[in-house]
Amino acid sequence: MSAELVTWRALVPQAWKNGAGTTREIAAEPPGAGLDGFAWRISVAELVQDGPFSAFPGIDRCITLLRGAGMTLRSGDGSVDRRIDRVGEPFFFAGEKPVEARLIGGDCEELNVMVRRGRHRAEVEALDARRSAGPALAGLLACLGGRWRCTGHDAVLDTGQALLWHHGLPALDIDPAAPGLAILVRIA
Repeated sequence: MSAELVTWRALVPQAWKNGAGTTREIAAEPPGAGLDGFAWRISVAELVQDGPFSAFPGIDRCITLLRGAGMTLRSGDGSVDRRIDRVGEPFFFAGEKPVEARLIGGDCEELNVMVRRGRHRAEVEALDARRSAGPALAGLLACLGGRWRCTGHDAVLDTGQALLWHHGLPALDIDPAAPGLAILVRIA
């Protein structure tokens, strides 16, 4: 149940599955799983141009804007039509949906959480005040602004840092050490 401190901008960027952008993988289960073999995956993607998202059949996805003006996501069949322009607001959709992203006002960065449907589910929520959270299979607490800390950990998270629990997210009391915004991801 130990947590790992991660600074996501220090992670090595990788090409998207479809080659249209880059991502920094924070964690995948099992560790080292390829893009077709993970049970769950958390990453941060940078979008610098309009284009398609990679298709992930059988995967439930959640994206959350971290930085920038955002994007619109649209599928050809009209089942996905969403403006994503509020930092910290999660948006869930099926990974097999062929969606196109159109940037609203320049590049942006987003947290991407993917889970294999029928095997896992993800809960993603923005925090701007003290919060207690129950245990989960795995999880992540990411600082988007301010400073954050949680029970049982000496680390105080600054912007761009996260605590990652690969196996066994314990029950947590999460507090802002300085006002700001954090994202809590729970994998069940």
